[in-house]
Amino acid sequence: MTFLVALCHLRWLAVLCQAIVLVIVLEWLDAHVDRSALWSATATLAGFNVYATWRSRRARQASNLEIVLHIAVDVSVLAWLIAWSGGVANPFTSLFLLPIAFAAMALPPRWIYVVAGLCGLAYALSAWLGRPFPHVHGFAGSAFDLHLWGMAVNFLISVGVVVYFFARLAVALRQREQELARLRERFARNEGILALATHAAAVAHELNTPLATMTLALDDLIEQAPPSSSRDELEDVRGLVDVCRDRVRELAAPAMGVDRGAQNQRLLLDHIIDRWQLVRPTIRLQRQGSIEPAHAEVDATVGHLLQALLNNAADASEANASNRVDLMLSADATGLRGEIRDYGAGLSDLHSAMIGTLHHTTKAEGLGIGLALSHATVERLGGDLTMVPAGDIGVRVRFHLPSTGFQHS
Repeated sequence: MTFLVALCHLRWLAVLCQAIVLVIVLEWLDAHVDRSALWSATATLAGFNVYATWRSRRARQASNLEIVLHIAVDVSVLAWLIAWSGGVANPFTSLFLLPIAFAAMALPPRWIYVVAGLCGLAYALSAWLGRPFPHVHGFAGSAFDLHLWGMAVNFLISVGVVVYFFARLAVALRQREQELARLRERFARNEGILALATHAAAVAHELNTPLATMTLALDDLIEQAPPSSSRDELEDVRGLVDVCRDRVRELAAPAMGVDRGAQNQRLLLDHIIDRWQLVRPTIRLQRQGSIEPAHAEVDATVGHLLQALLNNAADASEANASNRVDLMLSADATGLRGEIRDYGAGLSDLHSAMIGTLHHTTKAEGLGIGLALSHATVERLGGDLTMVPAGDIGVRVRFHLPSTGFQHS
């Protein structure tokens, strides 16, 4: 709820309460005061609030000056009403404090002083120019009793405003602070990821040459080796070097300004999983679910996300003397859904609180960036990622990515 909207709600409440009080005092008690002066003020406030309500729905963010001008209208009408109904002796004079309290909740200090000055001036003018309230016969015994009744009503109105409107404003302010804290945390994490990406591009350039040399050396060894188990092992190593070379080129491509075209920016989902199993041959991957057609394509960033999550799950399972990882993938009109389950030791309370921290890892040789990169990728694609315990052992990582990152070939 924006501040202008809160002011509009409060102003409608003020119009209602003023109308009720005027009916009681002018019609029921038949007080001899200027009816037209009081009713015209209430009608003016209601008319202004019609405009203010329209304005609050069109303006995303009102300026401090506009807010102060709206408050000035409220203070002016209140001063007019009090001046025509007893002046400083009116039991509702303490309502001048409410605009100051509202300003203190949402405005910078200099504008708070402006509002305080307006309320002080309005109080002084209503006290100086105020007309004494005529004696009312036949109500609670005396005029003083009428004043006490007015103070009681004023107290109830003030309590209602403070409890309802100020509580809602406080909740809105806390939500804004929490959102700012989340944005600051995301910015700090993205800064770390950007620094990591810059360093990764530089390292990719450095690794490209030795990987090319290793490829040539392995080709020579494979040609010279006799057909045997050692040759098969060399061919396996050659395949792993190819995977490393492809990954290094993917890292270096953005830094080199290479435009591979939209088609080359998408990868076959089956190819991503097969390539991961080539790197982790000791892991027994159990696949579930189905995506039709079988050869579905995903963005390259989705492929990196999937491999990072599979690597985390494989490491967790191996640390708990298991070689099993479960993978479930499905697609519908909303996009790609997946779940990866490991058979590790699970999450402690501390580890659950640390999820998404850039440089936190529970693995002895881990870099501490897998989950941070995964969260950043999911957020950038407009999806969501959650981690939940998987029964007695293991963790289930669930993610959902919109259809923009997934398509059928």
